[in-house]
Amino acid sequence: MIPIKLEVNGRPIEVRVEPRQHLADFLREEMLLTATHLGCEHGVCGACTVLIDGAPARSCIAFPAMLDGARITTVEGLADDAVAAELREAFMDEHGLQCGFCTPGMLVMARDIVLRRPQADEDVIRHELAGNLCRCTGYVGIIRAIRKVAAGRADAVVTRGTVLEPPAYASPLALPVSPARVAVEAPLAPSPAAAMAGAGEGEAEAEPLRNPVELSESFEVPAPRAEVWALFQSPEQVIACLPGARLTAPSDGRTLKAEMVVKLGPMQAAFGGAGRITPDAANWSGTIDGRGVDARSATQVRARLGYRLAEIEADAATRVSVDVAYVLQGPLAQMSRGAIARDVAARLTQAFAANLAATVKGETPAAQNASLDAGALAWSVIKGWLARLFGRG
Repeated sequence: MIPIKLEVNGRPIEVRVEPRQHLADFLREEMLLTATHLGCEHGVCGACTVLIDGAPARSCIAFPAMLDGARITTVEGLADDAVAAELREAFMDEHGLQCGFCTPGMLVMARDIVLRRPQADEDVIRHELAGNLCRCTGYVGIIRAIRKVAAGRADAVVTRGTVLEPPAYASPLALPVSPARVAVEAPLAPSPAAAMAGAGEGEAEAEPLRNPVELSESFEVPAPRAEVWALFQSPEQVIACLPGARLTAPSDGRTLKAEMVVKLGPMQAAFGGAGRITPDAANWSGTIDGRGVDARSATQVRARLGYRLAEIEADAATRVSVDVAYVLQGPLAQMSRGAIARDVAARLTQAFAANLAATVKGETPAAQNASLDAGALAWSVIKGWLARLFGRG
């Protein structure tokens, strides 16, 4: 049994859980929150959709043992939520439910669509609901209901959700926990995950994102540290070393606007956004924070790259240490899960290192004019795993 702390529908709890127990069973059997329905238990049907840290997620393939410190909201926790109330009324008015089995997950996902894409048309709503299956309605009433609520919020500020007040009821396991017991002491120097924030100039730092993909890499560049430092202060050169990335507007050296094209098999996503560069010349280090969105899928990404430069070989070469953290939210978020995502990110960092070394030698980096083929990177990772598994690596 693993001890964890969670916030469920606004109430902090401390429990011990089995590592293999998934979140849906935990909510239904331990918390008695039975409005979260179980369908396929493979993450396909969407009936078990809940909010994890404000974003929709399949509770049948999430595990409380891996969610220590997370904020969980079920459909019961939306009882007093204004947007959810509008959706419930619209679902009834537009006949968006019959047997009701899929409805809790539909409402959770519908709320996210309305908040995140308030100007969504029918095609967008159908695309967003592709992971929530209904065997009864044919979706027509559901889509009408969501469009009705979205139309009333066309001028609303786009958001991922709001902090919800605890509902009136209390679960048997909703034991009071003082904020001091739940709070985690801030480190002296923020980690890549804790430091991820909004990237616009003058923008206040956002709340740290939870559960990012994180990795650390180091590599050597055959050039003096001062030369490598100068390269890191040039957004044009740094962006040119990232596969699939390009500047979309001239940079002033401290802020940038860029686009990164990622190929996912037959699909292609173009993440456009802004970044902020924060150098620390005294310590030969710095950070590059960024955020972007793919206009086609509305998938959002936040990322942070921290770097440190150290002299080696009597300053004939430089060791570059890189810490990367990123989070995807939206339809393409599956790419940010599991060991494959970490290996893909590691190989992307290796490609960045090779392009950086080529740049300091005066050569053209291979990243220019090429999209990032995440599918090919993932396949190379899988082949490497298979080779090691069968002793041919």
